Amino acid sequence: MIVLLHVLIALTSIGYTTYVDIRPSTKKFFAAYGLVGATVASGSYLIWTTPSHMIQGCTEGLIYIGIVSVGIIAARVKLGRLQQIQQSID
Repeated sequence: MIVLLHVLIALTSIGYTTYVDIRPSTKKFFAAYGLVGATVASGSYLIWTTPSHMIQGCTEGLIYIGIVSVGIIAARVKLGRLQQIQQSID
């Protein structure tokens, strides 16, 4: 059950990060960070309860964190540019 929840949270996190990258706003980042935190927490729990798969889990977790981090950073840059444009218009 926790594995299914973990996978659903991770996929939702990737999808939501893509959405934030397309339509960035400051409030949306909190949800993105929360989903990343929930994914890391559930993944840590899974590794804690089944340490035999630790190397595989950590490797996949690092890949996930890398992908989502790149998406969040790209969204932050885009939001910064949009805010600069908005300030120059005002």
